[in-house]
Amino acid sequence: MKKDLQKAIQKYKVPVVAVDMLIFSIIDKKLCVVLISMKKKPFEGSWAVPGGIILKDEHIDDAARRHLEQKTNVKDVFLDQLYTFGAPNRDPFGRVVSVAYYALIPHDKVSLKTTDRYGGIEWFPVDKLPKMAYDHKDIIKMATKRLQSKLTYSNIMYSLLPKEFTLAELRTSYEIILKRTFDKRNFRKKVLSLDMLIETDKKQVGVPNRPAKLYKFKNRKFKEFEIL
Repeated sequence: MKKDLQKAIQKYKVPVVAVDMLIFSIIDKKLCVVLISMKKKPFEGSWAVPGGIILKDEHIDDAARRHLEQKTNVKDVFLDQLYTFGAPNRDPFGRVVSVAYYALIPHDKVSLKTTDRYGGIEWFPVDKLPKMAYDHKDIIKMATKRLQSKLTYSNIMYSLLPKEFTLAELRTSYEIILKRTFDKRNFRKKVLSLDMLIETDKKQVGVPNRPAKLYKFKNRKFKEFEIL
């Protein structure tokens, strides 16, 4: 990417446009994000969100999907544009304007991998990040706030949960991301009133206590609801 970036800057003498990808999931009751380990100086040993430059004839959304798959092996997930970051000095290699996207996935449905340009790829809790490169700590902070906001008025939780789940699992997921506690009875009454879920004829298996009913989202595409 470094050579491509330098060539583009030298040729066009204008800012290069890139995409940054924030991939969220819930792991061990924590909201986590995917980070890749940097090899190049001055960020050697630091971590960053996956991303890269946009090709000349490439739609920006297609670039986001391409880098998402190439850098992390993730595809076909909820993806939404977050914000454009354009501070003049945000990249030491040149003038780079980055359009950030965020994706939501159940972490057990994907096997992360990255290219040999990077030292590794891992999940990190958003509230316990390692040493970060560029302005990516700020990008993660903004993306987390956007996710928290969007959860209150849409059904995007479907992207973080398995196909079938209990109401307790649904409630716990909201509590983890929003960092607040919900009354069990009121939460159940609210979500069932939204016509957002379908009750299946299945129950939990392999649990010591009374198995709970399993539900699924009626629509696994983005839709707005006044959830909270």
